Amino acid sequence: MAGVLVCAAESPRVFPKGKLPDDTRLKPLKDLNGHFPFKVPATLEAWKKRKAELQMQVQVATGLYPMPPRTPLNAVIHGKVKRSGFTAQKVYFESVPGFYVTGILFRPEREKGKLPAILCPHGHGGRLQMHSEAKVLDEIKIGAEKFKESGRMPKVARAVTLARLGNVVLLFDMIGYADSVQLSYQLAHRFAKQRPEMEGKKSWGLYSAQAEMRLQSIMGLQTWNGIRALDFLAGLPDVDPKRMAVTGGSGGGTQTILLGALDPRPIVGFPNGMVSTSMQGGCTCESCCLLRVGTGNVELAALFAPRPQGMTAADDWTKAMMSDGYPELQKLYALYGNKEDVICTDLTHFKHNYNYVSRGLMYNWFNRYLKWGFKESIVEQDFKLLSNVEHAVWNDEHPKPEGGDAYERKLTKWIAKRDTKLVKNMTEDQLRLAWGALIGRKAPDFKGIAREKVDEAKQDGYIEFLDILRLKEHGETIPVVSLYPAKKWNGRVVVWLDGKGKDGMFDTTGKPVKGVMEMLGEGTSVVGVDLFGQGEFLAEGKPQANARVVKNPREFAGYSFAYNHTLFARRVHDVMSLISWVSGFEEEKPQEVMVIAKGGIEPVALAALSQVNGVKNVTLEEAKFRFANLKSYRDPNFLPGAVKYGDLPALLKLSRAKVVK
Repeated sequence: MAGVLVCAAESPRVFPKGKLPDDTRLKPLKDLNGHFPFKVPATLEAWKKRKAELQMQVQVATGLYPMPPRTPLNAVIHGKVKRSGFTAQKVYFESVPGFYVTGILFRPEREKGKLPAILCPHGHGGRLQMHSEAKVLDEIKIGAEKFKESGRMPKVARAVTLARLGNVVLLFDMIGYADSVQLSYQLAHRFAKQRPEMEGKKSWGLYSAQAEMRLQSIMGLQTWNGIRALDFLAGLPDVDPKRMAVTGGSGGGTQTILLGALDPRPIVGFPNGMVSTSMQGGCTCESCCLLRVGTGNVELAALFAPRPQGMTAADDWTKAMMSDGYPELQKLYALYGNKEDVICTDLTHFKHNYNYVSRGLMYNWFNRYLKWGFKESIVEQDFKLLSNVEHAVWNDEHPKPEGGDAYERKLTKWIAKRDTKLVKNMTEDQLRLAWGALIGRKAPDFKGIAREKVDEAKQDGYIEFLDILRLKEHGETIPVVSLYPAKKWNGRVVVWLDGKGKDGMFDTTGKPVKGVMEMLGEGTSVVGVDLFGQGEFLAEGKPQANARVVKNPREFAGYSFAYNHTLFARRVHDVMSLISWVSGFEEEKPQEVMVIAKGGIEPVALAALSQVNGVKNVTLEEAKFRFANLKSYRDPNFLPGAVKYGDLPALLKLSRAKVVK
C-alpha cells in the first residue's frame, strides 16, 4: 500500500524479548587500572608455548613483525666531559633514517679491556629531571636519597654510578624529552584529541586510524629506539656484547619490560616501578593497540625468564606485588629450576621511585650476574652534576634535526613503505600468523563449545532449531538459529553471515528468504547467527554505529584496544566458534561446510576463514571494502594492523574466497 512503511520481520529469538545474552563482553571494558593477574602454566613446556605466542603478540603490537632491517646508525659521539671516576659524552644516532636517538654515554674514567654495557631508559621526567634543593633534602630525610648534589638528578646518578663501577652506560632520551625533539613531548606523552588534519590514506600522523591500522605508535617507535640503542652499545669497541643489561624506572621500567621481551641480548634486567598486576602505565607512550589483550605487565616481564631480573614494590600501583605478582614470577622461574633468579624487594615505605635504596639493590643484583667482582654491598658516591651545556646534545656544530607535523608525516610514510616491502616478502604462513595476532584468538575446539537447546519447531519445508552456544572459557554466548531441511539432508551446511545478523535470513513475513529456501529445498541445512553487537545483543535493536571504547577524555585507541579486543575481532571470534561447532558434530558430521557472507559482514567472515580449516566454499556478496578507508578507531570494522598486513586482498588470499558479483 502506498505510503505504508513495511518493516523487516525479526528472526526467531533465542533469548526472551527484552533480555540480553548473558555474555561477559557486555560488561564494561577493561582499562589500564584493571586487574592483570599472571596465571603460571603447570609445566615448562606449556609456558614455552605461551611465551612464543606472547612474544609474537608483543612484536606485532609494537609494529616490529617482521623485525625490520637495521639501517645504518650513523652514530656521532662528541663533547667529552671528565669527572671523578667517569667521563660523559653526547650521543646521537639514527634508529631509522633521519629519526634520531639522543642521550649521554658514560664510561669509567679508566677503561680496562672489554666492559659490560648497560642501557638506561629513563622514564617520565626525563634524564634532565632535577629535584629542587628542598625536595632532595626531604628525600634525604626519609632515606630515599643520600647526597644533596647528585641526589637531585637520580636518573643521572644511576648512570654515573654504573660507569664508576666499570660499565659503559647509555642514558638515552624518551621521545619528546630533552634532546629528542623531532616528535614533541606534547604529542608523545600528552596527546588527547584526534587531529582530523592528520588523517588520510596518503599522509597521516600518529594516533590516527591510518597509523593504528599500520601499528605505528609512540610505544613502537620507543621500543625500536631501545633495540637500536642496544645495537649502538654492542658496536662500541670497548663493549663486551655478551655482558649487556637494561634497567629503567617507571616509564623506563615499561621500556625495560618490552626490551626484555623482544631482545635476547640483555643477560640481566631490573625493570623497576612498573611490574604490577595493577595500573599498567598511564601514558600514551606506554600502551599500544593489542599489547595487553589477555595479558599484563607481570606476564610480559616473565618473558625475560630464565634470565635473571629484579624489581621493587613501592607505595604505588606495585604495592601488591609481594602477594600478587612476585609469587607467580617465582613459580615461573622455578619451572626453569632457578627460583632465586628473580627478586622483588618490599620498599612499600617509599612512594613511587627509583631512589638511592632501589638503585643500591640494582647495583648488587647486576654485580652478581655481570660478574663485576665487588663485595656487596655497593654504596653510591656523590659527584658534581653536569651543567646544562654539558648535557645538551645539539649545538651549533651539531644542529637539531627537522621535526614538527611535516616530519611526523614523513616518518609514518617512510615506515609504511618499509613495512610494505617486509610484508610483501612474508610467506603465507607468516601472514596467517600475523593476522592471527591481530584477531587475538584461535578457533576453539568443538568440545569447548556447549550447546544449550532452546526450542525446536516444524515449519513449512524445514525444521527450525534455536540454540545458545556457550564458550565457558571466555564467558561468551552466541544466539544461533539452524534450519534443517524437511527432506533428506545432503550432508551440506551453509553458515549464513549477514550484516543484519540472523534477521538477514528472513523476509518481512518472517519466512526464510528465497536463497535460504532454495538451499533447504536442495537438502542443505542453513545456520544463522547474531554475532556480538548484532540482533539480540542490541538493547534498542539499532545497529552499532560506533564500537564501544573505554571512558577516557584522551582520544587514544590504545586506552581501549591495548586491553580489549575490538568489536571487529569479537565478531571474528564468534564466526570461528560457529564454524568449529558446525564442523565438529560427530553424530551428523557434515560432509561439506560452506559460508555465505553479505550485507557488510564480508571482512569479518574473511578474517575468520583466514584462521580456520575445513570450509570448502566461501561466497561473498561483494569484496570492495578496504580497512584503509576507515577514518576512526571507533568504527565497528576497525582492526589495528589490518592495513599493514595487506588489507582485504590479503584476507581474500588466505581464505581463498569466491566473490559473487
